[in-house]
Amino acid sequence: MPTETHVHDPLAWLDEASAERRAAGLHRELAPRVAGAPGEGRGAIDLSSNDYLGLGAHPEVIAGAVDAARRWGTGSTGSRLVTGTTEEHAALERELAAFVGASSGLVFSSGYTANIGAVTALAGRGALIVSDAGSHASLVDACRLSRARVAVAPHGDVDAVERALAVRAEDRALVITDSVFSADGDLAPLRALHGACRRRGAVLLVDEAHGLGVRGEGGRGLVHELGLAGASDVVVTATLSKSLGGQGGVVLADPRVREHLIDVARSFIFDTGLAPASAGSARAALAVLRREPGRAAAVLDRAHELARICGGARPESAVVSLVLGGPQRAVDAARWCAVRGLRVGCFRPPSVPAGTSRLRLTARADLTDEDMAIARDVLGAVAEGAAA
Repeated sequence: MPTETHVHDPLAWLDEASAERRAAGLHRELAPRVAGAPGEGRGAIDLSSNDYLGLGAHPEVIAGAVDAARRWGTGSTGSRLVTGTTEEHAALERELAAFVGASSGLVFSSGYTANIGAVTALAGRGALIVSDAGSHASLVDACRLSRARVAVAPHGDVDAVERALAVRAEDRALVITDSVFSADGDLAPLRALHGACRRRGAVLLVDEAHGLGVRGEGGRGLVHELGLAGASDVVVTATLSKSLGGQGGVVLADPRVREHLIDVARSFIFDTGLAPASAGSARAALAVLRREPGRAAAVLDRAHELARICGGARPESAVVSLVLGGPQRAVDAARWCAVRGLRVGCFRPPSVPAGTSRLRLTARADLTDEDMAIARDVLGAVAEGAAA
């Protein structure tokens, strides 16, 4: 039997890969947050999270989670098809669908699994998927898992999408896109995409992860804003972890789509259901948003202020990017901001293209004037090169 010193280390390649990432400025570390509501021991103004409406620590939302946990326990105890569906899940699906103008909803354990489930179940062998080049990683992974033929269209290029649909040999086709793209915060041309789908007999799948709670009347999303809500050939996915401040995902679509997903979507069938506490918190967050629709407009107002500070164009969503170039410069700038009381996002490849590493800033409805004054001082200095 060989001694330990002569055994080949099958994980030695990880050391080399790690060294390469560090040299390229692409090493990542986890940074645990300190417990407490914003301003209570956290030590930094949050411009990095996706809690756009400021509902993650809202007393009513926390109470919704606690109440559901007390009634149903801490976990769902099984898959949705066995013991993992409670009355809380069913009520959440009805309420979310009604809010965005959809016919039905199906809740998943995350936005990621919702996208995986919807794309793989609606496509598959013998189908074509046309995906925007800027689609979220969960949609990209769903394309790879679907076994469909995938055509990637240049970002926002409706003509390229229509050409791909027009020359296809497949009977079924699915066009997928984010509504609001997570890195730049720009909007997809949904009306034009839907027109192309109608002309070419395709289904449009829209990920509203960054649109729900921010765009549309009272935060009902970009699909609703553009008059596409409830269309049978439009499937909407969303996450509960951004504007609704919790965790989970949902597919909002024609009831036939819902029935199909329950029967065949593997990330629904074989996954443990969303914890009842998360369903309860999402319902409570949705109730707050219905009662206080002005939160959605407040997000955009703060985003506009952040863009002015950074010298950027007027944003169309909660996302504001301060592009700095190389990854190490972005990392250094993020650390510089943190020391000065501002927590910002740092996006580097593969999240963004090479040469466009950036501070990714997210506006929130509950940012105060004092918060914005500090952001103005710190980000203004970064924009002028003080953190270089």
